[in-house]
Amino acid sequence: MLVTEYFPKDSMKDKVVFVTGGGSGINLGIAKHFAALGAKVGICGRRQEKLDEAAEELRSFGNEVFAETCDVRDYPGLQEVIENCYESLGPIDVLVCAAAGNFPCPAEVLSPNGFKSVVDIDLRGSFHACHASVEQLKETKGCIIFISAGQAFLPYPLQCHVGAAKAGVDNLMKNLALEWGKHGIRSNSIAPGPIEGTEGARRLAPPGTKDLIDEQIPLRRHGTIEEIAQVAVFLASPLASYITGSVIVVDGGQNLPGSGAGFNVIQQAWQEQSGNPG
Repeated sequence: MLVTEYFPKDSMKDKVVFVTGGGSGINLGIAKHFAALGAKVGICGRRQEKLDEAAEELRSFGNEVFAETCDVRDYPGLQEVIENCYESLGPIDVLVCAAAGNFPCPAEVLSPNGFKSVVDIDLRGSFHACHASVEQLKETKGCIIFISAGQAFLPYPLQCHVGAAKAGVDNLMKNLALEWGKHGIRSNSIAPGPIEGTEGARRLAPPGTKDLIDEQIPLRRHGTIEEIAQVAVFLASPLASYITGSVIVVDGGQNLPGSGAGFNVIQQAWQEQSGNPG
């Protein structure tokens, strides 16, 4: 269900939204919802084929779209893409820092390079996008939306790298809310729970465990991409004009029982699948 069910279709008209990692999944879903409300949308990602497909979907809403490849770990490259987006669409009103990396791995097996890769994409990539966009955001008195995760505030099995990266993202978000509020820039995070039909859900949940995960969620189901995108639109709208420095958890209550509830079973399933019952 698109957000046009709840917001006027032109409520984001003439706004410019830029989404890192916007070629697929939750990130593309967020971009589509803004496009459905009339926004001009810029996206970046590492794979041109995926970006081309995403851009075609976004253009179906009849708005201007900018899509260019880059790696958020490469600051000069990302800075150039954001400048090109400015030339194409105008100054950014909403920056969505959503590029992320993840894979399940026990800490004792995780390589230093694997740890660094996730921190570089999630945390450094988010800072790079904010730093490259800040002058545009000052001009528009815009907002920043970070995509965080429950791993930021609760330990999860096989996720020490992601937990460290996302905790850093949320702390970065709060610091920018504190420092950049004087410019009229708001900064918030969305922490999704397990979202159906996403690469993240497929990577983190062993085959056959979806029902088990649902049993551990108070609302007894996975979330949807649309439910995350709707929160992003809300945070960028005038309805959230006095919200900054906040982490909005959108997980159906998954994290309320704490990380021990259900996750030990998931960890055991991964260990059995990998042939390492220890």
